[in-house]
Amino acid sequence: MDLIAYRKIADRAAQEGAGAAAAAIPNPEVRRVKGAGDYVTTSDELSEFLIKELLNRETPDIPVVSEEAGGTRGDPYWAVDPLDGTTNFTIGFPAWSVSVALVADGGPVAGAIHVPRLQLAFTGARGFGAQQGYRKLHVSERPPEQAIVATAFPFRARHLMPRYRPAFDAIFERTEDIRRVGSASLDLAWVAAGVWDGYFELNLRDWDVAAGALLVLEAGGVVTDWQGGSDYLKGDVVAGSPQTHAMLLDAIRSVQG
Repeated sequence: MDLIAYRKIADRAAQEGAGAAAAAIPNPEVRRVKGAGDYVTTSDELSEFLIKELLNRETPDIPVVSEEAGGTRGDPYWAVDPLDGTTNFTIGFPAWSVSVALVADGGPVAGAIHVPRLQLAFTGARGFGAQQGYRKLHVSERPPEQAIVATAFPFRARHLMPRYRPAFDAIFERTEDIRRVGSASLDLAWVAAGVWDGYFELNLRDWDVAAGALLVLEAGGVVTDWQGGSDYLKGDVVAGSPQTHAMLLDAIRSVQG
């Protein structure tokens, strides 16, 4: 596979969707509500349409799976989050992003994340590193006890809080502080950039995780599920620099039955 070519396609697609969504502010129209705090706006739909149109034109043989329209996964397939952080978007908080990743052989191999309101763009390809613009990314080297890690509560599946809360408490005891932004792909990109030292969350989907996980891995970090395995695309994610990831995983294991 020509991963550099696919990285460029992912970058163009994410830029297309991000530009369309950003142009809709300050009056995004909420089209429907999937659940408490889980919205779909006209901008989600427009971004998704434009991204899928570009991907289908450039790579017609590769299926696309996206948050709102769904789709059928293949090997490879595109995983698309047309607007990650829709609640942030609707209230005017600029921490929202557009994420596009190519998944092959069970993992992400090329991808891009655009954050238009913060003027950030991240790209990566397996074996070719991760970049923010022209700057090569590398995870932080801070010791775990000084770590600033990001997370998000499982608000779509609140029955998971009894599992999440003990892990949160254990991690809080071992780190300097915890942040909650509300965009999984952006949090993972910031882990890759060394802004955050680590990240943990439950109940995500592959379109939330794929591009950001690729960036972390290509920036020298580690990404696993909550058991330390490789099934993070199923939604339970622990990511970070090697030393912080080890601490996060150990903290989670210490409170899991």
